[in-house]
Amino acid sequence: MEFNLSKEQELLRDGLAKFLDTRYDLATSRSAAKTGPGWQPEIWRSFAEELGILAATFDESVGGIGGGAEEMMVITEALGRALVVEPYVSTVVVGGGLLARADTAPARAVLEQIVEGKAVVALAHLDAGAPATAESDGDGWVITGTKTVVLDAPLATHLLITADTAEATSLFLAEFDATNPPAGVTAHRLRTIDDRQAADLVFDGLRLPADAMLCVAEPSLARALDEGAAAVASEAVGCMRKVVADTVDYCKQRQQFGQPIGSFQVLQHRMVDMYMELEQAVAAVYLAVLNLDAEPATRARAVSAAKATVGRAARFIGQNAVQLHGGMGMTEELAIGHYFKRLTAVQYEFGTTDYHLGRYAELSK
Repeated sequence: MEFNLSKEQELLRDGLAKFLDTRYDLATSRSAAKTGPGWQPEIWRSFAEELGILAATFDESVGGIGGGAEEMMVITEALGRALVVEPYVSTVVVGGGLLARADTAPARAVLEQIVEGKAVVALAHLDAGAPATAESDGDGWVITGTKTVVLDAPLATHLLITADTAEATSLFLAEFDATNPPAGVTAHRLRTIDDRQAADLVFDGLRLPADAMLCVAEPSLARALDEGAAAVASEAVGCMRKVVADTVDYCKQRQQFGQPIGSFQVLQHRMVDMYMELEQAVAAVYLAVLNLDAEPATRARAVSAAKATVGRAARFIGQNAVQLHGGMGMTEELAIGHYFKRLTAVQYEFGTTDYHLGRYAELSK
């Protein structure tokens, strides 16, 4: 598939890549994830104030630049290449998409804060057991239930919560602080294998004002989840480009039997197979991104094709990269181990590889 970026998109890609190469240190980000606040807030502010990537995909009416899915792809691929843990997908892609389509005054206010780098949004959607419920109570709502593995919740200033009302599943907006949760919320913080922040949330009578209900969740939620899947697939492409390049470089330097192991034909074949998996994943992501504005069935089919293709490629490339690096490939000292963990996690975000294979098959009937 031939896909060419515009001049503006190339400038966006190159500027972001230069920033990350010079100012986003992997060791520093892992330290912040493991022993610090979980991220680097000053980097997030730079994303907003210096690079403008938090505004790139939003409408000018909320301070955005007016870009779309292609700009999202350029940004997420660059973030994946640098293994950025800051919550771009949760806040800008998924949360921002839901808020933009809700188009209420509270939603627009949070969108403006996202653009300025002052808001982080997490989607509380996966129920633990029975679905969360929202009951009308006077001039507001009361939410009860449990949400599991809410990515980026410990960093969030706002939550988007799906809950069943008497009429339908609806989307609610709530202010949030994981270190001092509002009355009616208990947060159990956790760190995922790829050093992302998450939390299990228990809602036990969380009271929200009437305008906290933004909209009926569907069909906006289905689109947001597809956009999130496309974004992490694009991020995975950035990871895999870096992993393949680093593996090739390592095989040129590592000596065995008096010569570089990259000179052995069997390992050359292995690296060619890795490169072919990468190129298939790139083409699948392009197809998904170009179909994000298509009608729902076409969009879902393209996204599932991309997510399944990327899931297979991430597994193959990640495992082979570790094998070619030897035992040290899984250590904390080498970047390859961190990339392997991220590529493993990507296979389960926004639906597993098997789920998307099944959805693609069903939509292709």
